[in-house]
Amino acid sequence: MANLRRLTINALVILALLGVLIGLGQATMTMFNLEGGGEKAHPIGLIVEDRVLIQYKLVGENVSALRFSMSFPNGTKRDFSGSGDFSYNFICDTEGEYVLHFVNTDQAKDIQVTLDYEIQHYIFGIPQMLFMAIIVVFACVIGVAAFVMMGRTYR
Repeated sequence: MANLRRLTINALVILALLGVLIGLGQATMTMFNLEGGGEKAHPIGLIVEDRVLIQYKLVGENVSALRFSMSFPNGTKRDFSGSGDFSYNFICDTEGEYVLHFVNTDQAKDIQVTLDYEIQHYIFGIPQMLFMAIIVVFACVIGVAAFVMMGRTYR
């Protein structure tokens, strides 16, 4: 009976840690300085049906000097122009590398860019992290059931 209680407590601790790790792994944030007249490319690898949210915030005197565009794997490019705060979300329909391009058109002033993007992968229409959590819970239930069945056969 003590082993069953210990196994149950261990399973609950693992599930709690899994929940914390799921919350940590969904978004990526980076900060960089874009020099006057400089440019920066940031590639993102996506697969079909990924849900993507891209946000950035700018700090500097002339934040309208930033030109932001995105290149798609099929060769097309979309220009979003520039503004201090930006948010764009989409569902990926082509697998490949998407490249975010940041260009500072001001020749004298630097701009600090805080880029935040979130990618949610989906498996069978279910978010990947939820799918993995379901698999872990299913494996734990099977393990507990096997443990109980083995305990009954030795009585």
